[in-house]
Amino acid sequence: MAISRGLRCCQRIFSWIPVVIISSVVLWSYYAYVFELCFLTYVLVFHVCFVMFCWTYWKAIFTPPSTPSKKFHLSFSDKERYEMEERPDVQKQILIDIAKKLPIFTRAQSGAIRFCDRCQLIKPDRCHHCSVCETCVLKMDHHCPWVNNCVGFSNYKFFLLFLSYSMLYCVFIAATVFQYFLKFWVGELPNDRAKFHVLFLLFVALMFFVSLMFLFGYHCWLVAKNRSTLEAFSAPVFQNGPDRNGFNVGVRKNLTQVFGEDKRLWLFPVFTSQGDGHYFPLRTLCESQNPLLASEGRWGEDGGSDEDSTDGEVEHDPSVTIDVEY
Repeated sequence: MAISRGLRCCQRIFSWIPVVIISSVVLWSYYAYVFELCFLTYVLVFHVCFVMFCWTYWKAIFTPPSTPSKKFHLSFSDKERYEMEERPDVQKQILIDIAKKLPIFTRAQSGAIRFCDRCQLIKPDRCHHCSVCETCVLKMDHHCPWVNNCVGFSNYKFFLLFLSYSMLYCVFIAATVFQYFLKFWVGELPNDRAKFHVLFLLFVALMFFVSLMFLFGYHCWLVAKNRSTLEAFSAPVFQNGPDRNGFNVGVRKNLTQVFGEDKRLWLFPVFTSQGDGHYFPLRTLCESQNPLLASEGRWGEDGGSDEDSTDGEVEHDPSVTIDVEY
């Protein structure tokens, strides 16, 4: 037990290393740009970019992931009845009866009710269990090591703004430093310390910009399609089968779900996303697909096991790690 606690403590400490690296690079860039190179002409715009980057990065890191409300947790009596029952069919029926009272439209890959044994709850649509955070996260997108946090319903907007302001920060530095890089290239920059800072500022800014550009473009595509990273890899399953576009209600409404209706707040890291993370509008919905109106017989026909939890780590980009239980 003590060894296990020690390992978890070490894991938590090491998980902050990527954040420390990013923070160190940004602080060095601030020092080099403001104190060493002293670009007074651009210092105001630079500070605007710097403040917005730091604000969005802070919000992406320290906004806790949203977890399912109590109504999705099994009550004491239901939990006792579920754990005491050894027959899988009866356990399945218990979950079906409970799920009838909840706004749930998706199923496990097997067709069963999505149930988390660790958190002892019925998973809302688009909710997944993160084995790093050790909790179920509403509208989980992925676990990002660069923010040491789960990106989901509560901070997805902040994560997107962090990517966009990171790109803006890199582009601004690269554009304003480039003229001094040309002077360095032809030998017209006499200050040796300035040479070092100009060279590495340009190199680091361009390197980060290229990697961020692909990641940001990918997430823009996900927002336009109303998909999470997990849903892009594995389509959500509805009563009629898997459907990658099940939550796609049009580009305009998809954007509004993430950024809110007030466009004046779209560029600021304040929470404006629609809903509470437990329910999301569907592209097509009729009475036969609605679990609140469907008959018990329709639920029973789907079959399947009680649990669909697959641990895995998928990397689609060096800056994104998915560590999740479905």
